[in-house]
Order: sequence, then C-alpha cells, then structure tokens
Amino acid sequence: MPGSDVATREVLEPLVDGHGRPIGDVRISVIDRCNFRCQYCMPAEGLPWLDRSALLSYEEITRLVDLLVRMGVGDVRLTGGEPLVRRELWRLVAMLDAIPELDDLSLTTNGYLLERQVDELVAAGLRRVNVSLDSLVADRFFQMTRRDSLAQVLAGLEAAQRHEALRPIKVNVVALRDFTEDEVVRFAEFARTEPYEVRFIEFMPLDADRAWSRDRVLPNAEIVAMIDAVHPLEPLGRKVHSTARRYRFADGQGEIGFISPVSEPFCGDCNRIRITAEGMLRTCLFSINETDLRALLRDGATNEELETAIRDAVWRKELKHRIDDPAFIQPPRSMSRIGG
Repeated sequence: MPGSDVATREVLEPLVDGHGRPIGDVRISVIDRCNFRCQYCMPAEGLPWLDRSALLSYEEITRLVDLLVRMGVGDVRLTGGEPLVRRELWRLVAMLDAIPELDDLSLTTNGYLLERQVDELVAAGLRRVNVSLDSLVADRFFQMTRRDSLAQVLAGLEAAQRHEALRPIKVNVVALRDFTEDEVVRFAEFARTEPYEVRFIEFMPLDADRAWSRDRVLPNAEIVAMIDAVHPLEPLGRKVHSTARRYRFADGQGEIGFISPVSEPFCGDCNRIRITAEGMLRTCLFSINETDLRALLRDGATNEELETAIRDAVWRKELKHRIDDPAFIQPPRSMSRIGG
C-alpha cells in the first residue's frame, strides 16, 4: 500500500492530548449519506451530499488507521451517515482487520441493510455492531425516522445475532422528551427478553434542523426511575473510557445502559477522536475546529507529516464539550456529517 508503513510495524509514541488523556478510540465516518431521516439528526428533505471523489478512499482510511494503531489507538468504529450505504463496505473491513495490533473493529448502523450484508462483514473481520433503534412500534418508528422500516431493522438484528463473532450487539435509543417516555418500559422488556444490550442516549445538540433545546432532553435519571419502578435495577457503574453507566435488573434478567452526555458528561476520561467522511479530524463531537487530513494525504504527505498533524490536533483536544455553558456554540455540522 503506497505510503504505508504496514510492513515495518514501527511502534510510535502513544497519542496523548494536552490534558494527559491517552487516545485509544477513533470513529471513522465512511459516508455522509443516509437512507433514514431521523428527527434528531436530519431534516425531512435530507442534506446536500458529498461528491464521491470527496470521500476518503478505503486505501486512505486504511493508511490513517494503520498510523493511528501504531500510536496506540486500538478501537476503530465505522459510522456514517449510514455506513452500509457505502459500496462493498466489507472490503474496508477486511483491509482494516489485516492491520496488526487492532483490538476492536465495530460498526454503527441503522440496521436497514444489515440483514443482507452481515455475512460478508463478519467474514471480512467485523467484531461488534451497534444498531440505532428508537421505537419498537411501527407507526412510532416511522414518526421518528420518516421511514416505514422497523421490520427490516429487527430482521437485521436477528441476522447479526446468528453470528457468534458479533458480541455484544448493542441497541442505541436516542431519548427525546414527549416521545421516548412511551418507549422506556418496552425497551426495558426488550433488554430482558432479547440477547441485545439496550442503551439510552440523551438527545444532543447535533441536529441539522437546529431544533435542540434542553426542554427536549429526557434525562437518563428519569428513564432509570421509570424502569426501576417496573423492573428494579441495581447499578454496575461505568468502566474507564466507557460512555455508558450500566445497570442490571435485580432479578438477574439482563442489563441496560445509559449514556448521558448532557446531564452527566463523561469528558474527563474521553479517549476518542473522529474522522469525517471527507477526512477532517475532529477531537470532539462538538469541535468547532477541524484538521484536514485528506488534503495531506492527497498532497503526498509522508507518514511523519501525517503523524505530526494528528499529534498537533489531538494536543489541542477540548477539555469538555461545554453544553452546559451559556456560551456553548452548536457545531455547524450535524451528527450525520460528523459520524457518530
């Protein structure tokens, strides 16, 4: 692979930010397009899409990941948009899986195309999958996603579950006030009866419609209380670098998780960076500034030059996202244009 040091496997100094946090996790968006129009992410009419030539190629992504792995980044998650819309995604999975020292290779998807692609993805080396699912009722699923596709998503989950290599399979539920309250107990019972890890995620100010307000956030503390009243819960805490606070059902019938970036930020031990579909390095979901890695790649930068640019950007990684600050500025990019 031109420009890559895969053959030499030189181990580089660990990647650390200016606050002393080691970086071990990278989220890579492979495409900005999506086949859903979820209310908390995209407008009903969609967004202008990037030209195909603007997207990082699979070879460019692999070169960046190889470099990051040698700087101690062990976990790679492929996101979008909807990553399964990108043609032959299994080829990228196979290329990344071939990188030595890569600890984990996972995928976040809306699940619509998962049933038809999961066999190829697992054969190529995919190890974990997260599926976004905000309602278990067809008409409410349509209300949130603007697509009549609940059956396809559930079929995708079932197809993934048939692969022992894909563990754990997580179901992510974005929690919105005046919508999710009716879903809470349903998802708790889903977590108790199905072999998936359900996680509620607080609504963040990353929607393209810019309709986010604190009034629309359903805090996870309220969801915990709703579930506990029906199915008593016992706290398990939060692992280092994990985003989710975990609970188990007191009767031993499963676990459930809660990701609370608005009400209980976990920035203090954040170990993540993100690369957008067109190759912009972002050090936080809510970054205002980006570093253009695509330009470096296409201008013939050496690995040493790429490493310097990455280290300089990561050194300036934000201490926290500041959603609670009066001066908070919502980033110009929506979630679909960042990569979740």
